[in-house]
Amino acid sequence: MKIVSRVGLGALLAAVSMSTALAQTSARPYDPSAPKTRAEVRADLTEWRAAGYDPLDWIDYPQNAQRAGRIVAARRAQQSGASLTQ
Repeated sequence: MKIVSRVGLGALLAAVSMSTALAQTSARPYDPSAPKTRAEVRADLTEWRAAGYDPLDWIDYPQNAQRAGRIVAARRAQQSGASLTQ
């Protein structure tokens, strides 16, 4: 009986700690100054490259980065506007 109660207590403790961890990550407010994860950086680079940015094009560097930045910003604004209306 003692082992069963310890296993039950351990399972209960694990469930409570997991629910607390999940609640903290989902309730975290958006902070643009917070560091990005590696997956977020890769997704951003993929989005910029789809918008025409070429990190190896040093000749047209400022112009192609600014153009791609405008395209990405417009796409994100369009996506957020579409999600707000739904």
